[in-house]
Amino acid sequence: MTVAVKLQTEGVIVLPRELRRKYGLKEGATFTVIELGEGAFLFVPGTSHLAYFGDKVAQVMEEEGVSLDEMLEGLKEERERYYQEHYGKA
Repeated sequence: MTVAVKLQTEGVIVLPRELRRKYGLKEGATFTVIELGEGAFLFVPGTSHLAYFGDKVAQVMEEEGVSLDEMLEGLKEERERYYQEHYGKA
């Protein structure tokens, strides 16, 4: 289903009644809004813990001056160390 909605005063977006009924959405329902880029957004009912913790990781990385490549390399090294400790000994 594709519907058009209008951004109203103070950023209010009204979901069509059919969608609210279909998904049991009541007044005060919380959504996680995920920016997909190029002006596209994904609205997900509820609070996304993944998005919350992803933002926290990004914040710590920025504070510590760690790049994504450095973090991924560190995870690879840690994964290899863990494997050797737990499975590498014959």
